[in-house]
Amino acid sequence: MVMAGTGPSSAHAPWRRPVRLMIVDDSLVARTALGRMVGSSDDLEVVAGASTAESALDVLRRCTVDVILLDLDMPGMGGLAALPQIIARANGARILVVSSFTVDGAEQTLAALSLGAADTLPKPDVRSSREAYRQTLLAKIRELGSADAEIAPKPRSTPAMRPILRKRPGILAIGASTGGIHALTCLFEAMPRRLGIPILVTQHLPSTFMPAFARQLASASGYETVLAQEGMPLSPDRIVVAPGDAHLTVQSQSGQLSVRLDRSRSESGCMPSVDWMFGSLAKEVGNDACGVVLTGMGRDGVSGAASLVAAGGTIIAQDEASSAVWGMPRAIVEAGLASAILPPVAIARHIADSVGVAPCR
Repeated sequence: MVMAGTGPSSAHAPWRRPVRLMIVDDSLVARTALGRMVGSSDDLEVVAGASTAESALDVLRRCTVDVILLDLDMPGMGGLAALPQIIARANGARILVVSSFTVDGAEQTLAALSLGAADTLPKPDVRSSREAYRQTLLAKIRELGSADAEIAPKPRSTPAMRPILRKRPGILAIGASTGGIHALTCLFEAMPRRLGIPILVTQHLPSTFMPAFARQLASASGYETVLAQEGMPLSPDRIVVAPGDAHLTVQSQSGQLSVRLDRSRSESGCMPSVDWMFGSLAKEVGNDACGVVLTGMGRDGVSGAASLVAAGGTIIAQDEASSAVWGMPRAIVEAGLASAILPPVAIARHIADSVGVAPCR
């Protein structure tokens, strides 16, 4: 969203070239429809198209883009199988999966996200509002492409850093949004197979994706991974995942931490919300908690992190270079709440060191 005084006419705003797009879909109708939605915006430009993953790889040899709209279900290699090669050849371009699999293929969609796709969106549906779909599409493209499209970025001052974690944490809580599936996969693949503390995860995803997401985390981590249920006790070396329709919070009863699900509206508008997870930890365990904020749009997590830090807890933020969208972690860093700013693998090593165990690699 462009606020008053911050658009292209502002004297202090950096000049931005249009975000360059490639649309990869075997359907000419889909490519045309997406192209028309994007083409009406001056700040976005479709510079290439491809009907197969193989041709997309060929186009990327001679064409530089910022965002790739990628279908997964195509003849030949297909989008999912080609994704690692596309990422390697895309020179940092972010990938938005636009596919019917985002509705009825949770396993394939999550696989794409774990491999490095930044975000997903269903294909246009005749039953949905065309304008609402267009606005969602453009917002995602702009967010994913904005960092690469900035020609004269404003220098950022070095943020204040809080002390590095010294106390052994008793619980780990991780929040993520756009790009978070890949970041979580990288983090957990580098995590020790036994950490000795409970782990909570809040990832912005639809409810229908959550069972497949839990299975994916279990595979990446080697930990028992379950969807949160009301009253579920927290135990060491078990990952508890927020369901898509409730905030994952904790409560302490007779010295035992257990899950409490809350469906109240969050300040950030997110469901589930990282703010609620961190806020409950601040209230129940204080300096016994370590929070991690990974890649994602917006500011979800910053107010909860402030409460957690005020209670003596520690917050680690993902660095900008490894983030698909440096929104949520940036909010943490700019608020001066981060004790460390690291890529996911380094976060895993940092946590392993704090609990006194060796990382996987």
